[in-house]
Amino acid sequence: MRKINLWILAGVILLSASSYRLILMTNEDKAEPRIEQNAEAVPTFSQNIVTSGAYGQDVYELQGRLKYLGYYYGKIDSHFGPKTLGSVKWFQSEFGIQVDGVVGPKTKLKLYNATKDWRPTEPGPGQAAGGNSSSGTNTGGNSGNNGSSGNNSMGSTNSLGLTENEIKIMANAVYGEARGEPFEGQVAVAAVILNRVESPQFPNTPSGVIFQPGAFTAVADGQIYLEPNEQARKAVMQALDGWDPSGGCLYYFNPKTATSKWIWSRPQVKTIGQHIFCM
Repeated sequence: MRKINLWILAGVILLSASSYRLILMTNEDKAEPRIEQNAEAVPTFSQNIVTSGAYGQDVYELQGRLKYLGYYYGKIDSHFGPKTLGSVKWFQSEFGIQVDGVVGPKTKLKLYNATKDWRPTEPGPGQAAGGNSSSGTNTGGNSGNNGSSGNNSMGSTNSLGLTENEIKIMANAVYGEARGEPFEGQVAVAAVILNRVESPQFPNTPSGVIFQPGAFTAVADGQIYLEPNEQARKAVMQALDGWDPSGGCLYYFNPKTATSKWIWSRPQVKTIGQHIFCM
């Protein structure tokens, strides 16, 4: 009888141990999955709302992700300037978000989900900040400063290394296309030409952009050969100094004279004078 009791006691102990082990395994299954220790660290947006004029890591990531998708063609300089603003509005328009240029939770989520494979390929904010003045590239960061003070540095830089002939043909285009427009509108036309030069969708020189078949009305009707005034040249130099009133646009049109249905389908950014500027 005593042996039987010992066997029963041993069985109860064994059964209790097995049950305890089963409970532990069940709890482990319910626990959150472990993050791989060797997973590559990728920047993710902070909770801050990012708006025009901002600078830092969020803008760096914003520009990088937009560039990954093909919505941003400028230098990743961590400055939320006009080019970045135009790119954000373009992205918002294409993804069905309110086109306000404000990078809030909805825009961040859409952008993150569309660029999960993105990885940083250029220096971050701390490294890029010192290179803006020497690079002289027509970037959003520069334009944010030059828009108000550019009149004091007229013709001081030629960031693209353009020849005098290229500057002259740009002035011809501005004069032929927008001589009746406000000065801001003339600078915007020059900026569109430069934006196209930087975009892989267009030729990589001002003359190539201007004389691309069907690109500009002034070329088609011969007004490109009119002698430009000093204001047209100043508009070109302002654009070269970084002022982009168009907000990074690649197209513009006069709604009173436009005959192309396609141009009306482009995401519109702003209106200056008689011209609507769009992406």
